[in-house]
Amino acid sequence: MLTSVIARAGDDAVSQEERAAAMIGYLRSVVLAPPAQHERGHAIFVDRHRAWLGDWPCGIGTMSALAFRMRALLGEALRHDAAGIILAHNHPSGHCRPSGCDIAATRHLAEIARALDIALIDHLIFTTDAVYSMRAGGLL
Repeated sequence: MLTSVIARAGDDAVSQEERAAAMIGYLRSVVLAPPAQHERGHAIFVDRHRAWLGDWPCGIGTMSALAFRMRALLGEALRHDAAGIILAHNHPSGHCRPSGCDIAATRHLAEIARALDIALIDHLIFTTDAVYSMRAGGLL
């Protein structure tokens, strides 16, 4: 789905909503891929029109934690000349709400990215049954 939307990115018929839905679907498929018993992070880099520029795996963690280097993530964003980042990870526990660590790390990343003129557009948390948007939840 994402590749067909990307292929038509220059097409005026592709709405921003259609691109966003394709990117969310892609992130869901990546972070929920087996082995689903470990947290997995992934980022998509977009331009100022929110068109896809590239993506990057942030790593695989444990059942309850994911550690990644913000410096490496932002380095990839700069390499793509990205204007924005959409970050995602899964919660194998099935609890879709962000932890205190998720919230603190996301806010810290948003602050550093902002200093580099890169917007952290959203941080999505996926479970097999749901998705939580930190932006929609007022945490970004």
